[in-house]
Amino acid sequence: MRIVRTVAEARAARASLGRLGFVPTMGALHAGHMSLVALAAERCDAVAASIFVNPTQFAPHEDLATYPRPIEADLAKLEAADVALVFLPAPETIYPNGFDTRIEVGAIADRLEGAVRPGHFSGVATVVAKLFHIMGPDIAFFGQKDVQQARVIMQLVRDLDFPVEIAIGPTIREPDGLALSSRNVYLSAAERAEAPALHRGLRAAEEAYAAGTRDAATLRHLIEAPIRRTSGMIDYVSIADPDTLEEVEAIGHRGAVVSLAVRFGTTRLLDNVILG
Repeated sequence: MRIVRTVAEARAARASLGRLGFVPTMGALHAGHMSLVALAAERCDAVAASIFVNPTQFAPHEDLATYPRPIEADLAKLEAADVALVFLPAPETIYPNGFDTRIEVGAIADRLEGAVRPGHFSGVATVVAKLFHIMGPDIAFFGQKDVQQARVIMQLVRDLDFPVEIAIGPTIREPDGLALSSRNVYLSAAERAEAPALHRGLRAAEEAYAAGTRDAATLRHLIEAPIRRTSGMIDYVSIADPDTLEEVEAIGHRGAVVSLAVRFGTTRLLDNVILG
């Protein structure tokens, strides 16, 4: 496994790798990230990953300074998975002195997470565009757990004609249903015991949808009920069009993305399911 830290090194190393699968990450790797590495290995000649905690997608009050950075453990996991290339840039490599350009994706980035975290998806889109430009992947792999992020990146690629296929891997969960996230380590023991309520609510919506329920308000109530029995504070529960992420009153033939964000103490958890 080759580790590179500069743009020139990354481009030179990528040139010999053939059809490349790319997994961009912020580190603190877990089984969800590694499932994307495995998908990339199945579909490509070689796999590259990046580890970069991107400062432009954090608001001033968020956890940039304390975000977990177990770099040696992360590199060991990637090496064990036969990743060929790891891009490990410093912030000043991605954002050199005088950097003053940002990408704004539009309406799809202003909803849900974008409404709660203004500027977040501009930071995501800007860094992903730079990483695609530097690494030149054929396919880039993202997880469904961050469903809005995946949709924003698909919009970015379509609108700016990036020659990159976007592949979405399924959400990987703990045995009790909690979606894997690097931020789960912040949960106290009591909060960790309550957190699977998110998945229970989503499963209730899936079951009701399978039984014929299409009314969004009814499904939203089913999702919220188990969460309201915990200490979690609901930021939003969304039932939205799968393409635009606009809220719907009833689910039509195209189905819906059902997503939520819940705070346990200072930890903010996301989850979602796709209906239809």
